[in-house]
Amino acid sequence: MKLIVLGCGTSTGVPRIGNDWGECDPNEPKNRRSRVSIVVESHEGARILVDTSPDLRNQLLANNIGKLDGVFWTHDHADHCHGIDDLRPMRYGRGGPIAGFASTECCRRLRNRFGYVFSGQYGYHTIVELNSLDTLRIHAGFGVESVEMPHGPITTTAYRFDADGKSIGYATDFSEITDDMVDLFEDIDILVTDCLRREPHPTHAHLGMALELAERSGARKTVLSHLDKSMDYTTLSGEVPDGVLVGYDGMELIA
Repeated sequence: MKLIVLGCGTSTGVPRIGNDWGECDPNEPKNRRSRVSIVVESHEGARILVDTSPDLRNQLLANNIGKLDGVFWTHDHADHCHGIDDLRPMRYGRGGPIAGFASTECCRRLRNRFGYVFSGQYGYHTIVELNSLDTLRIHAGFGVESVEMPHGPITTTAYRFDADGKSIGYATDFSEITDDMVDLFEDIDILVTDCLRREPHPTHAHLGMALELAERSGARKTVLSHLDKSMDYTTLSGEVPDGVLVGYDGMELIA
């Protein structure tokens, strides 16, 4: 399996508008971060996208991705779904809509805001056929498992994808580690985890929490993501233990 990190930045990206790099070195290309999204690819070439960030068009072009076999959403916050319209070109030439999945509540909220995507409008085709995760166990050759995570006052969905005897997990936007999360990611090959900053935050994981999740789950390799402008790539890379990598846009890893 292959992991492609399309974006690894916080909701405002790095730099923030106003050319605000914070503590990040502007001369280090890996500090330029778009909003979070990943692609998971199987040995047979099937691709699953997780989240449709506002930067999705540029991310897909930069990584030469023109076809998807499914889209999964973690939650409906703007930095995770407002690039949804960039799925339209991937509908062209298909026999039907793209398969999409999310929690029941996330499905409801996405339909309320992006109805045309899921039901068509004014003669345009439906872009995505949206389904609840309730009964999903396998899609496009991937085994799929999920649990809900605390994200301040709401929840987000964590995912584990298994294929070819390997596993990749995704846990973004969480503020507490639960036993269900640890069980989901047990002995996972690659874990991509929320890691907003070093100091605790009310709705996101900080560095200590991200490292704790990696250790408790026994992840073989961990990628830190959803990084803000305080998390300089080179500085942070020198702080983390073996087996933990600082994510960057365009990063590719083989499980």
